Amino acid sequence: MGGLVGIGGFPQLLDGGSVTAPRYAIYGLNGDWEVENHGIAPDVAVEDLPKDVAAGHDRQLETSVQLVLDELKAHPVPEIPIPPYRITTRTPGWEINSGVG
Repeated sequence: MGGLVGIGGFPQLLDGGSVTAPRYAIYGLNGDWEVENHGIAPDVAVEDLPKDVAAGHDRQLETSVQLVLDELKAHPVPEIPIPPYRITTRTPGWEINSGVG
């Protein structure tokens, strides 16, 4: 963990080493510190069983991919048409495709 608790601004020691301590954290809308000492609860709890891992399965990855595929099926991405190529330099016949002529 530690992605939401930041460190920074500590000078380097004389021997080239460094010492750091947490300096930044976030708090929520209710004034409570977020993430500190408990982590973020997952949207979907998936238990990784040793037998599945030994069999080459990553249940968290498989479940998340299935959730995304279900969301895409329920809310497909609209196909955006590609506009026709438009000539932007004045070569012979430029007015035909430019929308000007």
